[in-house]
Amino acid sequence: MGNLLYVLAVILIIGWLIGFVGYHVGGGLIHLLLVIAVIAILLRVIQGNKPI
Repeated sequence: MGNLLYVLAVILIIGWLIGFVGYHVGGGLIHLLLVIAVIAILLRVIQGNKPI
């Protein structure tokens, strides 16, 4: 499950970068994706190697 959070975070960050740099459409949604990605990373760091 921990690896899934990292994969999800990376996908969300890449999606945010593509939207921010390339399209400038749906700015609120793109920034929401970035916030979700950061939260997923922080949860993983706080929890350490323990499973969710």
